[in-house]
Formats: sequence, C-alpha cells, structure tokens
Amino acid sequence: MTAPKGARRRMVTVAALAAGAAIALSGCGAGQIAQTAEQVAAVNGNHADVGRIALRNVHIVYPSEGTAYNNAKGGKALIALSIINNGESVPDELTSITTDLGTVKITPASGKSVVELAPQQTVVAASQPVKREAASTTTSAAPTTSAGAPTSAPRSAAPTTTAESHGSPAAAEDPEANPILIEITGLTKDIAPGLTYNVSFNFKQNGTVQVQVPVDAGQHTERHESDKSGPAEAEHTGGH
Repeated sequence: MTAPKGARRRMVTVAALAAGAAIALSGCGAGQIAQTAEQVAAVNGNHADVGRIALRNVHIVYPSEGTAYNNAKGGKALIALSIINNGESVPDELTSITTDLGTVKITPASGKSVVELAPQQTVVAASQPVKREAASTTTSAAPTTSAGAPTSAPRSAAPTTTAESHGSPAAAEDPEANPILIEITGLTKDIAPGLTYNVSFNFKQNGTVQVQVPVDAGQHTERHESDKSGPAEAEHTGGH
C-alpha cells in the first residue's frame, strides 16, 4: 500500500528542511574551527599565602622569540607573579627565591636595592624582560617540597586588588609601571608547558612559602591541517 500524493509531498518537504539545517550547522562549525585554530587556553597561575603576604598568578613565562629566555637546560627562564603585603603597618622584604631548577636572580624595581613590600603594597614581577639600571641578588639552587595545585587566576601577572590604600603612597603606585624581574639561570633541566615546578619564596618578616609553579602554554599553538580542516583564512561570520 502506497502513501497518498499529499503525504509524499509533505515527507519530501520535511527531508529538504532537515538537509538545509544540517548544511547550515556544518558551515558554522567549520568557520569556528578556522577562527580559533591558533588559540589555546592560558595555563592558570598558582597562588599561595604566608602570614600577611599573598602570592598571586605565579607562573613560569613561556619563552618569546628574540629574548634570552628559552626554558631549556643550561638556559634561562622568567617567573611572573604579583606579591601583595596585606599587612596594615608592618613592611616586609623578599630576600631570596630558591628552586632545584637553577639559580634565581632577583632584580629589584628601578631605583631600589631590595624588593621592599610596604603595608598594603603590591609588587609585580614582569612577564617579559625590562631594561633598567638596578641592583640584583642571586640565590643558589636548592631542592624544595610540593605545595598546592594551580588555581583559576588569569594568565598575566596583573596586580591583585587588596584593601584600601588609606592614603599610602606605596599602595597608590601602579605596580606594573616599575616591576621587579625574577630570572632562573643555569637551568638544570628543560621546562615544559603543562608541568609544575617547586619554587620557594623567602620573606624577611613573614617567612617561607613553597609553591608548585605551572608553566605558561603561550599565546598560540601550531595549527594542524588535514583535508577536512578547510582553508585557514576562512572566517566565521555567522550569528552563532
């Protein structure tokens, strides 16, 4: 027994509409792949607290082309983070940093001989080389023990907002305008994205805190194309 002609026409119409929707969704997906093909999520920095000192977005910087940092054995690497003194009246000082990755060199902010942390002050360690004339200190490599896992802090070493400045000149300054520089020199091993490495931060007043420091994955990753990838220059312009 065959279906009436009217029923057959309705079935053909429904099938055509379904096919059109499938094509539209396929085009949307293809455009989305092309648009995000060179983007990867940033590795989140870790955080830790010791006394009134807070460390935020602690991470090893992914090496950029044209810099002296390669994150390879025998080479150098950068540590970026924000350090906040949440104390109301007691200043502190970052005296040294140790890790079994190599020797850590700390270059204070321009015009400073040490890394000072005034009450309610944030100090930023730069995520890229900075040119300035300042004294620096070095600390020998030393094995350390494990600490917490990475958290959901943003990738860049941006300043963390703390209590109100209460009129303190140190709290009112822009910490990113005059950052410190933390370098690991003479690396004992290659530093690989996706792993964490043990680093100890030593403060004069608040003591020592050990942090499992992740490695930044960088801004871009290589795009692997196949016969199903579509042209790389295609962009998605739909409203999805």
